[in-house]
Amino acid sequence: MTTILGLSGSLRRASFNSGLLRAARDVAPEGVSLTIGSIADVPLYDGDAEVAQGTPAAVAELNRQLADADGLLLVSPEYNNGIPGVFKNAIDWMSRGEGGKNFRGKPVAVTGASPGNFGTAHAQSHWLPVLRTLGARQWHEGRLLVSRAGDLFDADGNLTDDKTRQKLADFISGFAASL
Repeated sequence: MTTILGLSGSLRRASFNSGLLRAARDVAPEGVSLTIGSIADVPLYDGDAEVAQGTPAAVAELNRQLADADGLLLVSPEYNNGIPGVFKNAIDWMSRGEGGKNFRGKPVAVTGASPGNFGTAHAQSHWLPVLRTLGARQWHEGRLLVSRAGDLFDADGNLTDDKTRQKLADFISGFAASL
C-alpha cells in the first residue's frame, strides 16, 4: 500500500483547500491511502518554548505521519501571492531537529484552490525554495491550479465540480505512480 500524507494550509472550517484535500483522498487510486494530517494545533514557532517544552504533540504527530508516508501532498491556499503563514509555520516546526530528516528525499506534490483567476500559482512557486532547502524531492510531472473555487465547492467546502474532480484524480494518480 502506498501512503501519502496530505496537509491543508488553511484553518477555515469550509476551506476550499481542505475540501480539495478530502476530495483527493476520495479519488486516490486503488492501492493508495491518503492520510489527512492537521496543522490546526501547531503553535507559533518560538525557539524559547522549544527549548523549555520540547516539540509540541501536534508537531510530533505530523512528523510521525510524515516518516510513515511514501509522499507528501501540500494543498496550499495563496494569501497575498504567497504561502500562508500558518502553513509555513507548521512546516518550519516539522523541520526542526530530527524532524528535518523526514523531508530529505521525500517526494512532495503541491496543489491548491483559490477564488481568484490564477489558482494558487504564486503560492505553489513560493514552495519551491522551501522544499529545496528541506531536501525534499519535488514532483513536477503534474500541476493542478484550481481557479474560481467559489464556483466549484459548496458552502461546506466540498468539491462539487466533476471536471475538477477528474483533474484531481489524474493529478493524484500521477503523483502516486511516481512514488
